[in-house]
Amino acid sequence: MKFIALVLFSFIASCSYNTDIPTEFPTPQPAPAVTPLPKLDLKRNAELEKQFAEIDKAAKGKVGAAAVVLETGDAALLNADGHYPMQSVYKLPISMTMMDQIRRDQHALDEQIGVTPEDFVRQGQASPLRDKNPKGGVFTIRELIRLALVESDGTASDVLLRVLGGPIEVQRYLTQIGVEDMKVVNTEKELGQNWDTQYQNWATPVAGIEVLRYFNETTGNKNDEDANVLLDFMTNAVTGPNRIKGLLPKGTQAAHKTGTGGSHNAITSATNDIGIIYLPNGKHLAVAVFVSDSPADEKTREAVIARIAKAAWDRWSK
Repeated sequence: MKFIALVLFSFIASCSYNTDIPTEFPTPQPAPAVTPLPKLDLKRNAELEKQFAEIDKAAKGKVGAAAVVLETGDAALLNADGHYPMQSVYKLPISMTMMDQIRRDQHALDEQIGVTPEDFVRQGQASPLRDKNPKGGVFTIRELIRLALVESDGTASDVLLRVLGGPIEVQRYLTQIGVEDMKVVNTEKELGQNWDTQYQNWATPVAGIEVLRYFNETTGNKNDEDANVLLDFMTNAVTGPNRIKGLLPKGTQAAHKTGTGGSHNAITSATNDIGIIYLPNGKHLAVAVFVSDSPADEKTREAVIARIAKAAWDRWSK
C-alpha cells in the first residue's frame, strides 16, 4: 500500500507541476517618450519678409512673426527671435502636455475632474465654465480641453495645469519635444493679478512654429480618435475670427489658438494668434504672430495678424 500511495503522490505532483498557473505577468512596456523633430532647414523669402515689415508698422508696437510651409521649409520671419507674452496661446502646449500624459496612460480623456470656486479665475478673465457653473462641478478632461482651446477658458486651463502637476510639467514636455524658447510659468489666475507677470510666460515666433510642427505631426490620424481631439477643437475655436483666418478665402480650414492681454495706459500687452492653415495644394502653412505693447485699436492689431497670414497664403497657396 505504501508503494501504491507513493506512486499516486508522484503522479499527482507531476500533474500539478505541469499545470501550474503563473501568478506573475510581465509588465507592459511604457509608451515611448516624445522626442524632438529633425531640424527644419528654412528657406527664407526676402520679398515676403519686406511685406511683413510694412504690415508691422500699423501696430506701432512690437511685432514678431513667422510663417513656414512645413513640408518645404519655405519661410518668412520678422523679429522672430524676440520674446513676446503668450497669454492664452499657452493653452495649446498645456493641452498638448495633457494629451501626452493620456498617451502614457497617466490620465484619460473621459476622466472626471472636480472643479470648485477656488479654481475660478477672477472676474474679467474669460471663463464660461465659471459663469455657467457658479458652484463648480465635475467635468471630463475632454471638456476641460475643449473649453480651454475652443473658448479660451482660463479656469479650464488652470484646472488642466493642476491635474498635470503644474507649469513645470508643461515645461518638461516642451523640452522633450525640442522647444526651448517658450516659457510656461504661471497660472491664468496669477496672470490676472499683476501686469508684469504675463511677460514671464513668453515665446518667440520661431518657438510657436516648432510647437505647431509637433502638433501637426501628432494629430489628424483618421484611425486614432484621440489624435484628432486637439485638431477638432482648434479648428472650431470661436476666438479671434479676424486674426489668422480674417482675410483667408472663405472655407479655408485653419487650426489656431489666440492670446489676448489687457490694456494699461492705452497700451495693449498682447494680441496673438498661432495656427496651421491648410493650403489648397495639400501643404500646411504654420503661422505665428505676436503683437505686443501696441497703442493701436483692436481692429488694427487684428488686421496686422490677418494681413501677415494672407500675405503668406498668397505666396505659397498655389
